[in-house]
Amino acid sequence: MKLIKILILFITIQVSAQQGGMWIPSLLQGMNEDDMESLGSKLSAKDIYDVNQSSLKDAIGHFNGGCTSEVISKRGLLLTNHHCGYGQIQSHSSLENDYLKDGFWAKNFEDELPNNGLYVEFIVRIEDVTTQVLEGVTEDMTAREKQSKTDGNSNRIQSATKKEDWQNTKIKSFYKGNQYFLFVTERFEDIRLVGAPPTSIGKFGSDTDNWVWPRHTGDFSLFRIYADKNNRPAAYSKDNKPYKPKHFLPVSLDGISEGDFTLVFGFPGTTEEYLPAVAIKEITEQLNPSNIAIREAALKVIDKKMQESDEIRIQYASKQARIANYWKKWIGENTGIKKSNAIAKKQAEEAIFTEALKKQNLESKFGNILPELETQYEAFAPVDIKRSNFVEIFVRTNELMSMMFGLTQMVNASFKGEDAFNAARESMQGKIKSTLKNFNAEVDQGVFEAIMPFYTENIDASIYEKTAFTNLDSAMSLLEGSSTEVLEKLNSDAAYAYAKPFIIDFYTNIEPDFQEKNTAINALETQYMKALMQVVPNECYYPDANSTLRVTYGQVRGYTPRDAVYYNPVSYLDGVMEKYIPGDYEFDVPQKLQDLYTTKDYGRYADKNGKLPVCFLGTNHTTGGNSGSPAIDAEGNLIGLNFDRVWEGTMSDMNYDPEICRNIMVDIRYVLFIIDKYAGAERLIKEMKLVHPKK
Repeated sequence: MKLIKILILFITIQVSAQQGGMWIPSLLQGMNEDDMESLGSKLSAKDIYDVNQSSLKDAIGHFNGGCTSEVISKRGLLLTNHHCGYGQIQSHSSLENDYLKDGFWAKNFEDELPNNGLYVEFIVRIEDVTTQVLEGVTEDMTAREKQSKTDGNSNRIQSATKKEDWQNTKIKSFYKGNQYFLFVTERFEDIRLVGAPPTSIGKFGSDTDNWVWPRHTGDFSLFRIYADKNNRPAAYSKDNKPYKPKHFLPVSLDGISEGDFTLVFGFPGTTEEYLPAVAIKEITEQLNPSNIAIREAALKVIDKKMQESDEIRIQYASKQARIANYWKKWIGENTGIKKSNAIAKKQAEEAIFTEALKKQNLESKFGNILPELETQYEAFAPVDIKRSNFVEIFVRTNELMSMMFGLTQMVNASFKGEDAFNAARESMQGKIKSTLKNFNAEVDQGVFEAIMPFYTENIDASIYEKTAFTNLDSAMSLLEGSSTEVLEKLNSDAAYAYAKPFIIDFYTNIEPDFQEKNTAINALETQYMKALMQVVPNECYYPDANSTLRVTYGQVRGYTPRDAVYYNPVSYLDGVMEKYIPGDYEFDVPQKLQDLYTTKDYGRYADKNGKLPVCFLGTNHTTGGNSGSPAIDAEGNLIGLNFDRVWEGTMSDMNYDPEICRNIMVDIRYVLFIIDKYAGAERLIKEMKLVHPKK
């Protein structure tokens, strides 16, 4: 019994002491390399990131700026999440060819479908340029002066950077503006859809299962990168050839076990791990609840209409998923913050910081930061909430109001001359065409009536009957003519006349107030980050996510979300059938998958117990943007595909807790099974390099 207790303690210490963090791949040598080794990794830092030789980084692509993808064959085959490719799958779908409902599998290269505007970007190299960017920046400068100086320095650095003609550069700030890195990138723009399971597999469980465990979703889709004759990035052309990557990930058939090392490599979007307690309190007690209420009201309307009509289901599938995703995430985030007592923990950390200031005689230098943050957040909260509610209503959830917001920007461009107006009009015409392609006026009006009371008492739903912008022909007709003519017609449109005062108020009052207060807070938080690292130097500070390439390492682990409950780290196809509800839009199961389950025709993809694994959990620290990231084993092979987090751990964006924060991954064997046994797309299986690292 004593030995068992020691082992349990050892496991807890391993997880607690060495988990968490989104690390810059070019800086893994040393502590990170040692931590990974202690968790079971056999990879060196150079295996993961190397400028001179091919390495894992060369297989990791930023998918359309919002997700991650990975190359899994020498012919540019690309794997990402089903929800990451959802917009493209939807764009190719129709009532006649319902790829959302039935899935899509290209039988050959010629059948692979091009996607206008879709891109994948790779990192060529990363360089620390902190000294150069901060050259000439002094502490007595205002926040605006510092920004102007760093922007100018960054532009000069990028102009002087040696790179190939087809490559690009960007500089990103880390540690709240205390460190800067240059990224040299390659962007491929001919990306074609290769395969996708039906929504009943790729989105199984839909909103009910989103952000929760156990999960049984085959959340994957396949694309292919095409390049020109020199294997370089190029716009779409029939003459382009499948891309020959510098590196692609071998695919492991051996599966995972609890305690196995996992490395998730991708482009996490945004985290705020170093927010003060007052900020977390404002977000979870005021900001999140107000936005949750708005999205919940919109979803009730959309969900009802989607269940009534297949046409509306196809039109609103991607939009509904986008709105629902963060609605549920915010709910889980609030729950996790409360459960983990995060605000009190932050306050305790701040007390340690304050005490350290006294001991080091630094109160005069840094002692003002936390009290000022308290004062500024109190003043910031009302405008922060008002601005966020405006964005939710006029940009994210109601399409008519979103068009009005875009039209206001077009009007503003007219003040710069006819050429600027024409460019803005062309852009707006494209947006309107895209919006109205999948638009239902009755649904959008229902959303309008449901959410507008959260912002104003002035609600006029009759604008839907009077506006030109619920019909493509009338909308395009209104936008014809000179800027003077268009503006005259626009000001007479009922929807624009309704929205205009709100949008003017946003630009005139809300946004300037927000920016002024937010800039002051950001400047203080930059000082706080610098002070923390100086005053409490022995803590492990990893940089917040900012959509740049990161490594996060962990292990396959279950967890205990609440008293007397333990979640195993692996789910199986059995669970799909347990959840099966015939005809249900969330839990229906295709007949062929039912047949494969009944006959246990799993091929070589079954676990050693004869069951087919679907998903598994890890302790990797992930966030939005990590969707589609590869889960890589101790030797650099693909074992899974990251797509979600557990509901209790969504607060990891502000407070990573190794006890309950878990990322959810599709087991690669389930991906292979669906491609092979379900879809019969054997040509894709043959294209991959399948390996047995455990044998």
